[in-house]
Amino acid sequence: MSEADRIFKPTADMIVKAGCIIRAGGLVAFPTETVYGLGADATSESAVASIFAAKERPSFNPLIVHVPDMETARKLVEFTEQGEKLAHAFWPGALTLVLPRKKDSGLSLLVSAGLDTVAIRMPNHPIATELLKASGKPIAAPSANRSGQISPTQAAHVAQSLPGKVDMILDGGPCAVGLESTVVDACGEHVGFLRPGGISVEKLEHVVGPLIFPDDAPDAPKSPGMLTSHYAPTLPMRLNATEIKDGEILLGFGADCENSTLNLSPSGNLNEAAANLFAMMRELDRDGFTRMAVSPIPQDGLGLAINDRLKRAAAPR
Repeated sequence: MSEADRIFKPTADMIVKAGCIIRAGGLVAFPTETVYGLGADATSESAVASIFAAKERPSFNPLIVHVPDMETARKLVEFTEQGEKLAHAFWPGALTLVLPRKKDSGLSLLVSAGLDTVAIRMPNHPIATELLKASGKPIAAPSANRSGQISPTQAAHVAQSLPGKVDMILDGGPCAVGLESTVVDACGEHVGFLRPGGISVEKLEHVVGPLIFPDDAPDAPKSPGMLTSHYAPTLPMRLNATEIKDGEILLGFGADCENSTLNLSPSGNLNEAAANLFAMMRELDRDGFTRMAVSPIPQDGLGLAINDRLKRAAAPR
C-alpha cells in the first residue's frame, strides 16, 4: 500500500472505521487545531507502546490524552480549582492541563511515563471530536511525526514522516493554529508553565494569576522526563544484571531469565517490554528486598527508550 492510499477524507464512514482501528489497538493520525496527532487507545499499554515505536522516540516522556468532553475528562483526572478555571476558559482549545490521575482511570501507565499525573486536553476540531466519540476511548496522541522532525500540519506531512507506520491518516486539511498546545501543571495552588504553545502566557495569567516558571524557582514544576532521577521506585536499582545477588528481586527480559520474578518479555519483544515496563516496576517495588535488578535490554528500537527510563529510575537520589 502506498502512503497516499493511507490518507482518507474524513467522511462519517471513514471516521467510524478509524474508531474501530483505535479500539483494535491500531494507530490513526488525525487533525487537531494545533498539529496532526498520532493517536492510539490511551487505556492500552501495547497501543501506547506502538506510538513510541512508530515515532522512534528515544525516551518515554508523557503523552497528551485527548478527550471529547468534560464528562470524559472527569473520569480520568481530578480537577483542582485552578484546573477548573483553565478548562472553563480555554477548552476546547490549545491548552493541555497536567492533573492528578484518578486511581480508577484505566489509563495506561506508559501514557504518563509512570507518573501519577496525566496531561489532558480537549481539542477544538470537529474531526478530532468525532474520532474520539467514534472510538469511545480517550486517545493518546503526540504529534504525528518521527521524533526530532518538524511537527506535521498537513496529512501529507504525516505520510512523509511516518511511512508505513500509521494504519490510517484522516485528512482534515491544514491545521488552523499550526503550533503545539501550551502545557501547564495545574496540580497545585499555583500553576506551573511547562511548554509554550497555542495559548499565550498573558491569557493564562489573566485567568489564574502569575505562573511559576522553572527558571524562577528551583522547585517549580518541570517538564516530566527532563530530570536525571525520576519515576524512581523505592528500591534502589541495578541495571544490566546477569545474575541475582543476595536481597535482590529480578526484572527479567528474554528467554534466559529463569530466576526473574517478572519478565518484561520472555520472547525478547521490545514493544511488549515497553508496554509492561511501568506496571512491572511498580509491582516489584515491594518490601522484603534490598534492591531491584534488571536484565540487560538491547540498545536498539524501543530498547533505547526503555534504557533511558531505567537509567533515570536508577540514578542516585
